[in-house]
Amino acid sequence: MKKVIAVLLSAFSFLITFGQQKPQYTQYVLNGFLLNPALAGIENYTDLKIGYRNQWQGIEGAPVTSFASVNTPLGNKFLYGSATAFGGQEDNPMNRSYKQNYMAAEPHHGIGLQLANDKTGPFSRTDMSLSYAYHLGLTEKLNVSLGISAGLSQIRIDGTKLNAENPADASLPYNSRSQVSPDAGAGLWLYGPSFFAGVSAQQLLPQKLSFARNASAESGKLEPHFFVTGGYKFFLGEEIALMPSVMAKYVRPVPLSVDLNCKLAFTEKFWVGGSYRKGDSYSAMTGFNIGHLVNVSYSYDFTSSELNTITNGTHEIVLGLLLNNRYRLNCARRHF
Repeated sequence: MKKVIAVLLSAFSFLITFGQQKPQYTQYVLNGFLLNPALAGIENYTDLKIGYRNQWQGIEGAPVTSFASVNTPLGNKFLYGSATAFGGQEDNPMNRSYKQNYMAAEPHHGIGLQLANDKTGPFSRTDMSLSYAYHLGLTEKLNVSLGISAGLSQIRIDGTKLNAENPADASLPYNSRSQVSPDAGAGLWLYGPSFFAGVSAQQLLPQKLSFARNASAESGKLEPHFFVTGGYKFFLGEEIALMPSVMAKYVRPVPLSVDLNCKLAFTEKFWVGGSYRKGDSYSAMTGFNIGHLVNVSYSYDFTSSELNTITNGTHEIVLGLLLNNRYRLNCARRHF
């Protein structure tokens, strides 16, 4: 138990003072909107996703994240446009012909909403943000979008759950304390029938954190999070596509984090994949598209860090709904 408490206290100190302060996701490639506001409205239906992540299962007080996101396009041209241009029923994005028939989207706006709750031991945070994006076709097969987001973050610490070596430490709170801070982000996204690339930033507004019983003592500050993502779709057959992708994340002063991801899709019905996060974990993933309304995906992370002796790994499950899906699409056309 002492070892567990030491791990959690170290993780808490790391989160507050230096490290990643936003939730971490294994299935980021399936819901890039979580990382980049420029994806708001990228599809011509309302994309709703609800997810749950149980990190480092077996460790009491380990990170648990619940999240929901929804984004939708605006503008009648995009919503009611040609089924040929926007991908209609029978237009399988995992088929070679999809690349040949692809047409850039009409210029349109997109909006979105994100909610997330992340809890680690005595530390918890709740985020809410609204996003706006504008999408524009640069050529017949190349699109670009720009997005911004704004919201609020509430960060809390329950001092009664801290087991400090020095209970009189003035930098620690006696009881539960919270702080609400404004948040802002921005992103750029390039996409076509067989690739995507983007850059984004979260937590751009500098905010100091202070939970200490001594009002003059600082507990830390919120650091900007920067992301670079990219992926490509290789057609291996008429109904099979391989999609490798990469995400690089930087949060000062932590070393650069890199995720390598690969997804193998069979028709537009189901897919399997794997992921590697340097110095942290290996992951196995799978997902199913159930008709033109529901998709479900699951991932399991095998911990490769020193925590692998006390944890059973990480579970993440995501439920997606394709609302107002006028062309009865079975899976995403413009996002992987």
